[in-house]
Amino acid sequence: MIKPIIAPSILAADFANLEKEVKMLNASEADWIHIDIMDGVFVPNLSFGLPVTEAIRKHAAKPLDVHLMIVQPEKYVEAFHRAGAEVISVHVEACPHLHRNIQQIKSLGIKAGVAVNPHTSVTELENIIGDIDLVCLMSVNPGFGGQKFIENTYQKVRQLKELIKLKGSKALIEIDGGVNQNNASPLLEAGADVLVAGNFVFSASDPAVVIKQLKALAR
Repeated sequence: MIKPIIAPSILAADFANLEKEVKMLNASEADWIHIDIMDGVFVPNLSFGLPVTEAIRKHAAKPLDVHLMIVQPEKYVEAFHRAGAEVISVHVEACPHLHRNIQQIKSLGIKAGVAVNPHTSVTELENIIGDIDLVCLMSVNPGFGGQKFIENTYQKVRQLKELIKLKGSKALIEIDGGVNQNNASPLLEAGADVLVAGNFVFSASDPAVVIKQLKALAR
């Protein structure tokens, strides 16, 4: 029985009480803290950057899973590592020299991930899957929280799982966007390993209970 890695997205937290929210995650059964970095160029929204990531790191007792939804991520990877990132994912669509980007991240001694937009085929990863630690499948269009889950994600998870097996990769499959009580179990059954949940966790009356329920799911 394999339990999922739960990575609540801090993007949905109460920013006026960020220290309190991070300490809640510390005390919960969450495994990672997911941080979405948006530049207003690669995605049509701005979120936060290095100062907020550093502030989260001061209080976090869990690894920071940093998702760079930005152009030219190579310019910022080392800075986000210094800010506390232990997992960094870059978008395949933003990286014309993806292998170089992955090697840069891995040279820092942290986990290297590749994020994939809903329209992008997982076959784009065929020649890189053996070099990466994580694939972040976007199950909504990147840029905004609270979007509806895209049903085709189940098929992409299954396709990606087959590719991982075929290539002998150890990459984890992370699902980012619209994860809730209805799709969490089917995603795990399809082959997902990491569940990112934002609004589903932070809009709950007791976020720690929701995290506990997600963590109790297994495949």
